[in-house]
Amino acid sequence: MPNFLFRCAKVAARTFARGSAACRAAGAAVVVLLTLSLTACGGDASGNGGNEKPVVLTTFTVLADVARNVAGDKLTVESITKAGAEIHGYEPTPGDIRKASKADLILDNGLNLEAWFGQFVEGLDVPHAVVSDGVQVMDISEDSYQGKPNPHAWMSPVNVQIYVDNMVKAFSELDPDNAEVFRSNGDAYKAELQAVQDEMKTRLAGVPEPQRALVTCEGAFSYLARDAGLREVYIWAVNAEQQATPQQITRAIEYVKANKVPAVFCESTVSDAPMQQVVGATGAKFGGTLYVDSLSEADGPVPTYLDLIRHDADVITKALAGASAKASP
Repeated sequence: MPNFLFRCAKVAARTFARGSAACRAAGAAVVVLLTLSLTACGGDASGNGGNEKPVVLTTFTVLADVARNVAGDKLTVESITKAGAEIHGYEPTPGDIRKASKADLILDNGLNLEAWFGQFVEGLDVPHAVVSDGVQVMDISEDSYQGKPNPHAWMSPVNVQIYVDNMVKAFSELDPDNAEVFRSNGDAYKAELQAVQDEMKTRLAGVPEPQRALVTCEGAFSYLARDAGLREVYIWAVNAEQQATPQQITRAIEYVKANKVPAVFCESTVSDAPMQQVVGATGAKFGGTLYVDSLSEADGPVPTYLDLIRHDADVITKALAGASAKASP
């Protein structure tokens, strides 16, 4: 019977994901019911093997890494999405919902990043915390998303210090006996975040003023560009099912030509084909792949959030300034 229910949940997830918003909402409820039935029949579906530590589930890998630094060895932290996943349009699986039903706390970024999250937690009796609460939000200034918050607040290590404070609070409420551990871990990690922030600003200060334009596929670098004093330009505002219209590519080409931008970039979770069109039309070089929405696997270039910021700052600096960039201290 559990295998039958699991197959039903999978079919329901695939079927309703293709329908309207109302249909998807109804489908989420069906998947939750089927999954909870499976859990009831199959015992501990979380796969934690009887681990007594509270389980914290995050929506994507960046949050999971930050949370592990705060939690230390007192909590088990897992990510719903895997390394390399595109977070905006993610479609939760029955397995995700089964895992969430057994979690003690769910962390999400908020700011409309996880469009699927509301349906995901509907029907689950699990507390959750929005880790971006308190961040000074930057709005998206173009396209159909104009006026809505730019969700990529974690691209500023200063903002992530606020994320840490929110995690410390949520973890302390979940496990009061270890509140002091969470506070101490959080303070230590915030010191590391500030050091990476200072290092990033020092490196990017070596980019000459005429070259201080960060041209990317998605408008995911508003907070990083603000911190580093770069002008942000992008092809599309937010990753969506249909992106890179001819008009958007033309606009990017015109900007790169008019401002003699030496290099352009794209993110790891989307195709760089649109940006390669900009490269071909302008003579700018492709500066490299930047990481935003996901960490890499452990043996990849950005296995941690701190690695992600250092990697992006290094790629941007080398491509825009070349040998004239100041070396990091």
